[in-house]
Amino acid sequence: MENYMNRLTRFASIYFLLAGITVLIAGSCSSTKRMIKEPLKEQGAEYLFENLKQNELKYNYFSARFSAGFRQNKNSNSFSGQIRIQKDSLIWISISPALGIEMARVLISNDSVKYMNRIENTYFVSDFNYINSLINSTLDFDMLQAFLTGNDFSFYENSSFKASIDNREYKLVTTERRKLKKYLRHNQNISIPLQNIWLNPDNFKITRVLVKEVNQSGRKLEGRYEYQMTEGQLVPSHLNFQLETAENKNAVEIEVDYSKVNTGETLQFPFRIPEKYSRVNKF
Repeated sequence: MENYMNRLTRFASIYFLLAGITVLIAGSCSSTKRMIKEPLKEQGAEYLFENLKQNELKYNYFSARFSAGFRQNKNSNSFSGQIRIQKDSLIWISISPALGIEMARVLISNDSVKYMNRIENTYFVSDFNYINSLINSTLDFDMLQAFLTGNDFSFYENSSFKASIDNREYKLVTTERRKLKKYLRHNQNISIPLQNIWLNPDNFKITRVLVKEVNQSGRKLEGRYEYQMTEGQLVPSHLNFQLETAENKNAVEIEVDYSKVNTGETLQFPFRIPEKYSRVNKF
């Protein structure tokens, strides 16, 4: 009888301990949700955008070393290199798959894409739309720059967003977010059919962004981010991109890890095509 009472006492103790922990966790989750929901009642999306902009990565020049992996269906590849960005102007990428030997160099501006193949002694020049033809998407320079740095798109309307909470993160949702007229080029009217942005409630950094077309193409481009503190700012350390279309449900997936991030140095963007290189129609 004594052994039975001892077992019963131990069982009751464990039960009440677990019950107490459960109550504490539930209370904590509920308290956290109330805490992050409170500012949305009065200020809504404006509150989120103000904090998003205040905590965005500030830079005129951005540089990093990277390692990347590419996957689609059963095909995969990996490479490494350097990336440099002059804000709103240039994106420069040097690709070195092994032993530090540069294989290719890319220079992207608002209007053009230039590519040098160091192995085959060839080069390619086209407009920005060539990138979209490669990935079957509808990016512009501002969007590409934002995806690479974990920032929001700079030159698009913000007024139509709705704010909510999703899985203990802030969420912004909009339809038909249009590019501001003063930044349009060649009279091209650019808009984002559907955009979702998830924000960390502690630092208002973008943890996930989803751009989706709601027509038959069903194109979807998604980015996810992890950050680390560098030079007094939270900078992207790990990036994951997935591109999917209605025609091809096997998403293209790209994983990128940044290291040696620098936002304080003025950078050069060398891109001189040797005379012996031959021009090609694609890369």
